[in-house]
Amino acid sequence: IFRTDVLEISDLKPGMVLMGTVRNLTDFGAFIDIGVHQDGLCHISELSESFVRSPFDVVSVGDTVKVKVLSVDAERNRISLTMKGV
Repeated sequence: IFRTDVLEISDLKPGMVLMGTVRNLTDFGAFIDIGVHQDGLCHISELSESFVRSPFDVVSVGDTVKVKVLSVDAERNRISLTMKGV
């Protein structure tokens, strides 16, 4: 499901749409494996167009989801993702 042209965090650009696998859920969002060495975070506010009380209501570990890259901070190894509008 991963893109072959996205292997490292440096290959990611804001606006890219990718498929990923939900790896972990927390109260504040979902960590999603998008094929690079660092999971991206889809914050609870970015999981749905409508209000989300808990990430557990929207996704489960192991789900395959379509996400868009919001921002990449290579220095801090942080990837921000959204599921809105994809």
